[in-house]
Amino acid sequence: MSMGNLSKDTAATVKIYHGYGHADNLIVYGHVLRGKPFIRSSYTNNVIQNIIHLVKLFFVKPIPGVAVRLQWANQQLDSITEADGFFKFEWQAASPTPAGWHPVQVHLVSGAGDVIETGTGSFFVPHVTQYAFISDIDDTVLVSHSATKLSRLRVLFTKNPHSRKTFEDVVNHYHLLSIAHTEHAVPNPFFYVSSSEWNLYDDLAEFFRYNGLPEGVFLLSEIKKWYQLFKTGKTKHHGKLMRMVRILEAFPRQRFVLLGDNSQSDPDIYTAIANKYPGRIAAIYIRNIRAEKESDTKNLLASLHNKEIHTCVFEHNSEALQHSKAIGLIV
Repeated sequence: MSMGNLSKDTAATVKIYHGYGHADNLIVYGHVLRGKPFIRSSYTNNVIQNIIHLVKLFFVKPIPGVAVRLQWANQQLDSITEADGFFKFEWQAASPTPAGWHPVQVHLVSGAGDVIETGTGSFFVPHVTQYAFISDIDDTVLVSHSATKLSRLRVLFTKNPHSRKTFEDVVNHYHLLSIAHTEHAVPNPFFYVSSSEWNLYDDLAEFFRYNGLPEGVFLLSEIKKWYQLFKTGKTKHHGKLMRMVRILEAFPRQRFVLLGDNSQSDPDIYTAIANKYPGRIAAIYIRNIRAEKESDTKNLLASLHNKEIHTCVFEHNSEALQHSKAIGLIV
């Protein structure tokens, strides 16, 4: 669909994801999709209803090549959606932006300049604290069985954000990390970087809210359509590496702690990050999901160029929590 075909009667959704930035450099991104937004009003253990909900999330019709306009304070920016309906705004704020969450609007605009639809979202400017955290989601926080395709799909299809399970003690561990060497009013920033697709954004955000995990910024993988549903979570991991690089470069004044698992490629990605930024990584935590990969995971972490980076391969979050206390990360 081209810009010229859009009119005020076009049914579309401007979906904005949590953006991020620092005092004068801000990033907001999202998708433009055909149709009205699908809003889940209830959560049930009914398997059929959960399956229907999941399938709906992948029956998306991105609208490429259309004009979007961001309104922030007295600034206006214009862009065009990509082939998958994705848009990204990155701009220098006219005046310093204080730490915290800030609302933002993005308009879908017709070729004639009419506003067709408006999306409302927010972006996060972290406080400048000593630490920041980058965490994987599947099989790091959320029990997902990523190493076994059938088990992953069974959980994904039959559960909902309120019935999905966290690993024991992960909420407590992450809460303590969020206030490590700071205070409740000035929490450490969390970035959740995952191979899961943007289709699952709302469900993941609700899962984190429902379980009381630290609020943070999600950076997910390219949106998929219905015929790609059975490949969910199977995205090239180079994209995950690049998303993490952008975060580290956006916040040069903070040291990072990386949390992941060995069900897929986290040990390789995190080692590459730590070797690229040896002075920026304070610790790496890897959940031992696959026992057959435990030895390789430990050997990989032992090969880090900077031997002062703390590493922990663990099965239970109680072990990771004790390690965080032992190295003084949690006081």
